[in-house]
Amino acid sequence: MPAPDQPPDEFALIARLFAPLARDWPGAYGLLDDAATIAPPPGEELVVTKDLIVEGVHYLPEDPPDLVARKLLRVNVSDLAAKGARPLAYLLGVVLPRRLTLDWLERFAAGLEQDQAHYGMSLIGGDTAAGEGPAVFSLTAFGTLPVGTIMRRGGAKPGDRVYLSGTLGDAALGLKVLKGALSGLPVAGQEALIARYRLPEPRPALGVRLRGLAHAALDVSDGLVADLGHLCDVSKVGAAVEVAKLPLSPAARAALALDPRLIETVLTGGDDYEILFAAPASAAEAIERAALAAGVPLAEIGRIIEGAGVEALGPDGRALALTRGGYRHF
Repeated sequence: MPAPDQPPDEFALIARLFAPLARDWPGAYGLLDDAATIAPPPGEELVVTKDLIVEGVHYLPEDPPDLVARKLLRVNVSDLAAKGARPLAYLLGVVLPRRLTLDWLERFAAGLEQDQAHYGMSLIGGDTAAGEGPAVFSLTAFGTLPVGTIMRRGGAKPGDRVYLSGTLGDAALGLKVLKGALSGLPVAGQEALIARYRLPEPRPALGVRLRGLAHAALDVSDGLVADLGHLCDVSKVGAAVEVAKLPLSPAARAALALDPRLIETVLTGGDDYEILFAAPASAAEAIERAALAAGVPLAEIGRIIEGAGVEALGPDGRALALTRGGYRHF
């Protein structure tokens, strides 16, 4: 028998923590088989995405385990949202250090249960392994949308307007707070930024309403400049973003007031998980209605232009000299 605070063996762990998360999906077969079945509704197709998070890279070891789980699910929902897909189900792969206690894992599973209910998803399978390094959590998410309606990175055209949901830079600034690299903010401001780092807010309700309106879309994970650059590369266009139009939270504005140089962190820090998209001017009113119906704040932040690359324009109209484009793993 394992010690009371240690996880049981693999199959007992799956039965105790993860099988209950699959109870509402008949094709998961109680996680007792080697595979699961998915039948999309008639006239719809599956959208599949995968993101993983690694201890010490995407979250800090001291982060609450339920929030680690919810972040894992949400970064994948964010990808689905940016494609215009409705979340459906997911596969989970975990590499668990032996030092993780049963209590930690139970709180992790509780976080998954909370958010899968919120987003209308079910666990349908996966794999577990033990390791000696950092914890690794990999999630493959499935969504559905009408055949042929996926919003891709390619398709932006010169003259399109560039839009961003929510606010920008909070998560990257929150990480600075956690690392002791950002001081001087009131406690409430610090807590707001940390909350955005630990728990993103994907926008599936907005994503499904943008189908047929956006020419190109993706979510912001590696930083606004980098991800807009990806959209531009695939679309074979350039983009100009006006810094004065960036949607900033009160806490981010307070941080910038303390140190204006943090604008680079806001533009390139990443972990925002907001929808970034390009759409024609003719769709402006419909986009405004879509955002209102979804209950999601939306800001027009720039234009798609001829050429290549992304410029972030300051109040004087000149491009900012940025030392980095965005987050890179390698």
